[in-house]
Amino acid sequence: MKFDPPLVEARLIRRYKRFLADVTLADGSEITVSVPNTGSMMGLTEPGSRVFLSRSDDPKRKYAHRLEIVEADGTLVGINTGLPNRLTEEAIAAGMIGDLGSYETLRREQKYGQNSRIDLLLDDPARGRAYVEVKNVHLRRAPGLAEFPDTRTARGAKHLRELGDMAEEGHRAIMVFLIQRADCDSFRLCRDLDPDYAREFDRAIARGVEAFAVRCHISQAAIAPERLVAIDEAILRAA
Repeated sequence: MKFDPPLVEARLIRRYKRFLADVTLADGSEITVSVPNTGSMMGLTEPGSRVFLSRSDDPKRKYAHRLEIVEADGTLVGINTGLPNRLTEEAIAAGMIGDLGSYETLRREQKYGQNSRIDLLLDDPARGRAYVEVKNVHLRRAPGLAEFPDTRTARGAKHLRELGDMAEEGHRAIMVFLIQRADCDSFRLCRDLDPDYAREFDRAIARGVEAFAVRCHISQAAIAPERLVAIDEAILRAA
């Protein structure tokens, strides 16, 4: 996924009200930008951090600039939670996530479960359906180790339960953790930050849900899925 037009470099002043941040542009001017991330962004909100912004001329948008990337721990980190579905779709098409790329059709944001929408629904006349839920990952607390979630997520736990329901109905159900940073070669759950989510994950795996973690390469020009990384969470059904 390429950024067009190119991203604008700035320095972070502060993030606040979840969806807003103040930054300083290269010319010294200060502006407010939107932040497309509802999580805590733990480790990614240090004042003075180098950040990169997309810009839109859409008159309907209150803020022309949007925060896309933060430099932290010596690497670039994608924080836009609106991108992982698209990046996961690219990974599937590239044959990076098991055999998911061989399904005949792929549809986005399809209704299922209890007033929910599955991120990606794969369908094939011979193989049936595969429900794919995607979560954005950008937290790193230990070298080389990506973690999710960075805060409690009741919604995420609900999605795991619904994936388990699909698996028990005979469909494939897949959880994809999309890691928007290139300095991690393994993934685990933040059991200390959200033990409820961790319990639901363990239960989902026992019910037949598959899990994959995909690492991305991040640059000022583009974000692209790079490869699978290991999940150190129990015996997974993913091949």
